[in-house]
Amino acid sequence: MKQIYKQKGYSKEWIDKRLRGIAVRQELTDEWQDRGIEQNIEYAILTNEISRATFGKTVEEYKRHKNLGRENLRDHMNDLELIFIMLGEKVTTEITKTKDARYLDECKKAAKEGGGVAGKARLDAEKRIGRTIISEENYLVEPEKVKKIMEQK
Repeated sequence: MKQIYKQKGYSKEWIDKRLRGIAVRQELTDEWQDRGIEQNIEYAILTNEISRATFGKTVEEYKRHKNLGRENLRDHMNDLELIFIMLGEKVTTEITKTKDARYLDECKKAAKEGGGVAGKARLDAEKRIGRTIISEENYLVEPEKVKKIMEQK
């Protein structure tokens, strides 16, 4: 996986975050599976709850915001976007375990709460940084590494 991202022009730092995000996501989906989440639509519903609470957008809305079609949204997120979705998913995992959430309704509540923690942190970060973290940029035309170099000039 690391080599594929490298060939696509992503920086080592971005790749490290993306791979860590994949591990966090896998831990969450394993937890959901252990708690009775079985159908793809249920995973999509729960993922949208985290995304909506973190960024104010469902996955599809976020993809439209970035002008993406069938591409993987996370492959087009910048560092901060990746960090905040990872925070939402990790907190959701912990809430799910702590509250012993079972099946869709209880896991959905945990997803809203976990995403809400990340959403509040995002809003606070935006206030202090002075700009939105939710970016329109994607890496369809220009690889992430090239954009990063251009930003530093």
